[in-house]
Amino acid sequence: MSTNQEDKNLINTVKDLEAEPVNSLDAQQQQQARNDRRKQSQHDDNGKYKESYH
Repeated sequence: MSTNQEDKNLINTVKDLEAEPVNSLDAQQQQQARNDRRKQSQHDDNGKYKESYH
């Protein structure tokens, strides 16, 4: 990796820290939005769920 490229993981962490939730409801809603995006990314183009084995 080139030294002039930004680390994507660090960029996402900074963005998460900048969006600090105001209260527990906001925190829960932000977490649910992340979970929804993660769940959606596990589906293929036809809307079928793809099993991911770790």
